Amino acid sequence: MTAASARALRIAVVPGDGIGGEVIAEAVRVLREAGRRFEISLSFEQGMAGGEAIDARGTPIPDDTVNLCARSDAILLGACGGPKWDTGPRHLRPEQALFTLRRRFGLYANLRPAVVRGPLVGASPLRREVAEGTDVLIVRELTGGLYFGPQSRAGEGDGMTAQDTLPYSAGEVRRVVRAACRIARTRPRRKVTSVDKANVLETSRLWREVAADVGREFPDLTLEHMLVDNCAMQLVRDPRQFDVVVTDNMFGDILSDEAAGVMGTLGLMPSASLGDEPPGLFEPVHGTAPDIAGRGIANPLAAILTGALLLRYSANHEAAASAIEAAVLRALQDGCRTTDMGGSGAALGTTAMTDAVLARLS
Repeated sequence: MTAASARALRIAVVPGDGIGGEVIAEAVRVLREAGRRFEISLSFEQGMAGGEAIDARGTPIPDDTVNLCARSDAILLGACGGPKWDTGPRHLRPEQALFTLRRRFGLYANLRPAVVRGPLVGASPLRREVAEGTDVLIVRELTGGLYFGPQSRAGEGDGMTAQDTLPYSAGEVRRVVRAACRIARTRPRRKVTSVDKANVLETSRLWREVAADVGREFPDLTLEHMLVDNCAMQLVRDPRQFDVVVTDNMFGDILSDEAAGVMGTLGLMPSASLGDEPPGLFEPVHGTAPDIAGRGIANPLAAILTGALLLRYSANHEAAASAIEAAVLRALQDGCRTTDMGGSGAALGTTAMTDAVLARLS
């Protein structure tokens, strides 16, 4: 799931809408500097997607953007969408760009890290003694399950019924659990928690059986199983017990947002979506924030941390990824804040916050 090579790592830059262009530009700036310092050859080429593509080209993601991504090793994507396009038909909604990329490149494993340490502790709504030291990686299956199963609606009035189906094959479960286990091998605790609802759902019973089978391939890891309702409770009761959590599409959607709540802000949450082959897709979790777009005050840290994930998983360069993450942490330790993080009169703008990170990159 990496694309390390002697040639330049080709990165498709797709800024998206709202603050997407602003924060993605700062992430590119940090990536360029990390590439220079760590002697990683990087090349960048920009494409269009989302609302701006609908306005300019009549489609959420033009073919030339898809082709750009196909010949790239990684995709750096900004958020897409905004009120302007909310009432359009489904095929002309900006988020279809993201769905197209997921389907086209088989991006079945979505990674969302939630880390609470040092200056980040104060942002968490949990007590310090509960939150401090949290370092959990949610691995969400991204291309199957309830969101992709057949749907139907029939009848009228109070007799109307609707149905969603939750299909998974053993192969779909196996590949995402294997991905989670491989990632867990790179982390100090080497622990995987597989989350399901096996006491109710047949799909979850299959999930648990396959996860247990995959666990036997990784005798150096600790694999545990947990019901999703218990996991939701444990994430706020004792989040430090978790290392890597792997689960299905719907449960992963919910639990990853809960993990962001443990952190206390989306402004620091990156994500990566990976398949068996390049390109991987890397995007900050936050939205387009059209109310502050163009004002130069957007928080670039989630986008910068997304760039660190890109270096970790597409360039296979742990040192550079860790250096970016450490620089962000040092900037926060030194009191650097954007407005959304509680900065007041001395709050830094988008560019100045990136400058603070670059000044601490070593």
